[in-house]
Amino acid sequence: MKAKFLSSILLVATAATAPVAMQAQHITGAGATFPNPIYSRWFSEFSAANPGVQINYQSVGSGAGIRQVSTQIVDFGASDGPMTDQQLSESKVKLVHIPTVLGAVVPIYNIPGASGLHFAPDVIADIYLGKISKWDDPRIKKDNPGANLPDHQILPVYRSDGSGTTYIFTDFLSKVSPDFSAKIGRNTSVRWPLGIGQKGSEGVAGMVRNSPYSFGYVELIYALQNKMEYGYVRNPAGKWLLGSVDGVTAAAAGAAKNMPADYRVSITNAPGADAYPISSFTWLLIPIQSADPAKGKVLHNFVQWMLDHGEAEAGGMSYAPLPKSVVAMERKTLTQIH
Repeated sequence: MKAKFLSSILLVATAATAPVAMQAQHITGAGATFPNPIYSRWFSEFSAANPGVQINYQSVGSGAGIRQVSTQIVDFGASDGPMTDQQLSESKVKLVHIPTVLGAVVPIYNIPGASGLHFAPDVIADIYLGKISKWDDPRIKKDNPGANLPDHQILPVYRSDGSGTTYIFTDFLSKVSPDFSAKIGRNTSVRWPLGIGQKGSEGVAGMVRNSPYSFGYVELIYALQNKMEYGYVRNPAGKWLLGSVDGVTAAAAGAAKNMPADYRVSITNAPGADAYPISSFTWLLIPIQSADPAKGKVLHNFVQWMLDHGEAEAGGMSYAPLPKSVVAMERKTLTQIH
């Protein structure tokens, strides 16, 4: 009888505590679409290796990710553009930027019968400023001799939501075009003077894929997944490059040597003959101290797993892994997250 009584108490205690433990291991995140393909894979693999842990990530754009983690709607955020000093000061929770991988933003286009096109930085800027409105513009033809460029209006496509991909793209264009910097500027959301907006990288890719004579920008993996034409871009050294893992790695080399302690750095238009000019880190935005210690422990363990195992998968998904010096810095930062 005594054994049955003790067994009953044990069962009740287990039933009472199990839902709490499970709830503490249900982690929610939101933000950037740029790294969503690799994040989806990582979160799935991490959960499989840690039974009871579930990470639910919503690919809603960097702007929404910053807002939701800052107001503690989600447990962590993700962004392709670093938070500003003002955003960090206004956040309800102290956040740290954790670089995860690097990627390339590429110009995509849909011109029947044309491929392998080259786009000078100032030409890209002027397409979005409306200074270049047709595909057979002399400045486009100059860099693409012999290409089949029609006398047809260009349809610029852009992100309508708050987007880190937009931040990377506009950060680059603001560096290469004073006019673009003055009239549009760099941000996760800007006021485009013309064109059509679409939500998410998926939306931009779909619009360009289905709209002849259109032009847009997405992360490299979205161009590859959708089998789309994407163009060569001229870097500061004068070399024409397609977006690639090697080009992104070259762009990151200089930044890795002088990485700031808060990891907020821009590597667009980086020097170096092999540096692809529209490259960027992407970041997780993680509370230094989570409101729920159990969730803080899961986030700590995930970052550790990412550094130990996840980075090795980056190249196979068209992202560049973190430089070793940045990984070493992050291992020290990781001791602060709990």
